[in-house]
Amino acid sequence: MQVFQSDKIRNVGLVAHGGAGKTSLAEAMLFNTGVLTRLGKVDEGNTTTDYLPEEIKRKVTINTALAPCVWKNVKINVLDTPGYSDFIGEVKAAMRVVDSMLFTLCAVSGVEVQTEVIWGYANEKNMPRIAFINKLDRENADFYSVINNMKDTLEGCTIAPVHLPIGKEADFKGVVNLLDMKAYVYENGKATQHDIPADLADDAETYREELIEAAAEADDELLMKYLEGEELTTEEIKKGLKAGVASGKVAPVLCGSALNNIGIDLLLDFVVDYLPSPVDAAEDSNLASKPLAALVYKTLSDPYVGRLTFFRVFSGVFKADSNVYNANKEESEKISNVYIMQGKTQMSVPEVMPGDIAAVTKLQHTTTGDTLTTKDNPQVLDGIEFPEPNLTVAIAPKSKGDEDKVSNALSKLMEEDPTLKLEKNTETKQTLLTGMGELHLDIILERLQDKFKVEVESFTPKVPYRETIRKAVQRVEGKHKKQTGGHGQYGHVFLDVSPSEEHFEFEETIFGGAVPKQYIPAVEKGVLEAMEEGILAGYPVTKVKVVLVDGSYHPVDSSEMAFKVAGALAFRKAIEQANPVLLEPVMNVEITVPESYMGDIMGDLNGKRGRILGMEPQGKNQVIRAQVPLAEMYRYAIDLKSITQGRGSFKMEFAQYEEVPQNIAEKIIEEAKAAAE
Repeated sequence: MQVFQSDKIRNVGLVAHGGAGKTSLAEAMLFNTGVLTRLGKVDEGNTTTDYLPEEIKRKVTINTALAPCVWKNVKINVLDTPGYSDFIGEVKAAMRVVDSMLFTLCAVSGVEVQTEVIWGYANEKNMPRIAFINKLDRENADFYSVINNMKDTLEGCTIAPVHLPIGKEADFKGVVNLLDMKAYVYENGKATQHDIPADLADDAETYREELIEAAAEADDELLMKYLEGEELTTEEIKKGLKAGVASGKVAPVLCGSALNNIGIDLLLDFVVDYLPSPVDAAEDSNLASKPLAALVYKTLSDPYVGRLTFFRVFSGVFKADSNVYNANKEESEKISNVYIMQGKTQMSVPEVMPGDIAAVTKLQHTTTGDTLTTKDNPQVLDGIEFPEPNLTVAIAPKSKGDEDKVSNALSKLMEEDPTLKLEKNTETKQTLLTGMGELHLDIILERLQDKFKVEVESFTPKVPYRETIRKAVQRVEGKHKKQTGGHGQYGHVFLDVSPSEEHFEFEETIFGGAVPKQYIPAVEKGVLEAMEEGILAGYPVTKVKVVLVDGSYHPVDSSEMAFKVAGALAFRKAIEQANPVLLEPVMNVEITVPESYMGDIMGDLNGKRGRILGMEPQGKNQVIRAQVPLAEMYRYAIDLKSITQGRGSFKMEFAQYEEVPQNIAEKIIEEAKAAAE
């Protein structure tokens, strides 16, 4: 593939709710630009951008794939992103390196959850965007209903139809272009130009007026002319529309059918003519003369070529057979070949101009979010804001001895996927894997098996309960006396044990050397070891103060070990007498949901033993702050998605330990005893 100058590049993020036909649209764009000789189909598993085994198997996009094509001597880098919320991190990464977005909507389903969510992200970044209403050939397709749906639910910019459909459902055969007021009728993917059908003339005039108004509002000069009643020329309308798209004020809406190849050529024309180039986006035409700065937005392990690193060049020229400097890691990287990726197909190029997107293989130190630059003039570009994962499972290999294999495999998967987290919980002794949702974690476990040949089981994580005491006890005795051949063992202590605000306090008030100084640390050590396993359900003991008040020793048989055992014995006996109780971790939870779900969320939190601390509006959403026991939160990501149809999000962090209600504590203690038997 030839090298394109920055002004001849368009970087477009293709986004949608799952099932809107986004990948089919990418396929149609590639077909119309001559990249493909036949249209692949998602159902047949032969599309360019859904090429991973799990994508083919599940018929959904999991991984953002790059699919460049050329139309009218302009290179369009299409980034086909996933449409399911579990893979929203891929969308966020793509948004960091594109200059505009193409929203695909289903003509039957209209605006769905992920469309709303990603539209909100686009508003935050003031991102230029257009929309394409797809599947107009389907039964129950309704273009005008979707337009009204968009106007009602998608905020932040003016929804401005540029196309109207000709025919409906099975009779859908073309589009009216409101910019040139011509009809385009398609047969076998080829368009012929006609006058606008008489039955669409009134609608065409009405929507063209809307389009002109939207274009005029984006340019002060044009707005004055429009308000004074002067007619705008076609060129002025196009100029205003382009300015409106660039500023994020106007979202033009086109339509067609990806599967039947209707309207795709007009969409490609619009992308080239109206979406910003990297030069427009940066407002700088001298990007090539500046020092190199390229941002890595994706890392992928390819079974044949090893690790693939995808990047966008923001300034300077990225050359093959060169050295670059990773400014984040402060390490140099050797670049051999540079590739333009077409799905999984690699095409070698000598250099990549600013604004373009490419990939390299076998980098040693570089991961997603890093900046590749020059050592002489290093700079760090803003990274990628990935969402926090919030669905956790405990995992264990099915075969003993596979722990290292699982750990190594997961570390490779985490290099590819920054929305994945792994930790070893030292209290519960479990390995915890946290992802964005059920589908995300299912696919990760599948990859472990298929790609790395290790099988793991997953469970609900154990709650790291603790034990403590509610009353003080005094002079509790611990005596360790054992006579064997030779030296015996003798340690004897009295402890006062009471509740404390601190995790652990230890003091001694020994008088007259009842316990020699050299043995006092051993008593403390014995108590600390005994604290690791409480007497109710075997959980660690916390928030206690221990005072060594008295004891006795034997000049020959006493030892550190004997006093350590005596300390542990006295402590265990003391907590039995001190009204022991079970504690559970309670989390600070912040939930963001549309206002219409507030009642359902509050009811659900009450059912989870949650305490509502407060709420406040945030745009059209409400933020609820609450404290909820961790035991109730392990599946909250699934519950919240179900309650809000995916429109809610939450984050949580540890707040404090609190006493477990008696009825629940009894069950936990019974289960612990049954497991121990």
